[in-house]
Amino acid sequence: MSDQVAEAPLALSLRDRFLAFRDRMVSSPRFRAWAARFPLTRPLARRRARALFDLNAGFVYSQILTACVRLRVFDALREGPRSIAYLAVKLSLSTEATLRLMEAAAALDLVEARGGGRYGLGSLGAALVDNAGVVAMVEHHAMLYADLADPVALLRSPRGGTKLAAYWAYAGNDGAASLDLGAVGEYSALMAASQPMIAAEILGAYPLARHRCLMDVGGGEGAFLSAAGHSAPKLSLMLFDLPAVAERARARLAAEGLADRATTHGGSFHTDALPEGADVISLVRVVHDHDDDAAAGILARAHAALPQGGTLLLAEPMSGTPGAEPIGEAYFGFYLLAMGRGRPRRMEELQHMLATAGFSTSRPVRTRTPMLTSLLVATK
Repeated sequence: MSDQVAEAPLALSLRDRFLAFRDRMVSSPRFRAWAARFPLTRPLARRRARALFDLNAGFVYSQILTACVRLRVFDALREGPRSIAYLAVKLSLSTEATLRLMEAAAALDLVEARGGGRYGLGSLGAALVDNAGVVAMVEHHAMLYADLADPVALLRSPRGGTKLAAYWAYAGNDGAASLDLGAVGEYSALMAASQPMIAAEILGAYPLARHRCLMDVGGGEGAFLSAAGHSAPKLSLMLFDLPAVAERARARLAAEGLADRATTHGGSFHTDALPEGADVISLVRVVHDHDDDAAAGILARAHAALPQGGTLLLAEPMSGTPGAEPIGEAYFGFYLLAMGRGRPRRMEELQHMLATAGFSTSRPVRTRTPMLTSLLVATK
């Protein structure tokens, strides 16, 4: 049986014809050799070659970052530049291995060569000092890389059965509501570590003091809810998540001094009605974790739980975000593939889903760092 599929010819636009011409030229070895020599095209040819090499070498770069995180290189340099001899002892590496790591990290702007053969923090490494959320995600990616060791096999295999699917215990698990504290602890802690920077983006774009009561659905250990509560002292707080996760949230909210303003509710947003009483509901990095039917069900339950005129905040990385296209389509596309469910969606697609769920209007609200999260505000 032939594996070729016939396609009907299409009428090509002027842009399509130009791109077809470009593709023919760039795929020609003779043209590439000429472009590398010609003064006007040489800079572009070099940038393209560097970009292609970086795509191929990206895994090596990420492993250098992982080594720096695991060896606590940035903590060792936070007080100032250090010599290779000092770092070798601090990192429990040989002098040769330490120098190799520092030179590699310096090439990636994680550290920086200083006078006297010492090394200090680079511009990217300095941003990782006391940044528990990013550090936790760097460590977490070991599972993703294992699942991506054979990307073709991942694309061809049924969803699930991966390290990430096992880690995110709720993914594809019809009995997720019965998971115990031990089963949810690790992933809940990871989400809690990475949530503060997301919360800062959302609360900076949409202050919650105008509302009476916020319910965070899929709110994990309550990191976003805690930040919201501290930002709006008169706001009542509700959290809905799996029973074992909600139990962890109850303890966190009490430790944050919010117990008198907060209630936690355990259940599954796939099968259970959401509790009523909130005039604003937040879905923070929830919808993109689920396939279309499940995501539509979550939005419908949020709509049913809100009063007329109530507000939904939908915050997550979205496909097609200007300047962050690789994060949506490439990174989250394959991360969620390995996780076993969900997909990144464009803002327009999410707005259509919100309308289908019954929301009368939805509008984007600009966040400071769209690559971290974009925000849609919908009204019932």
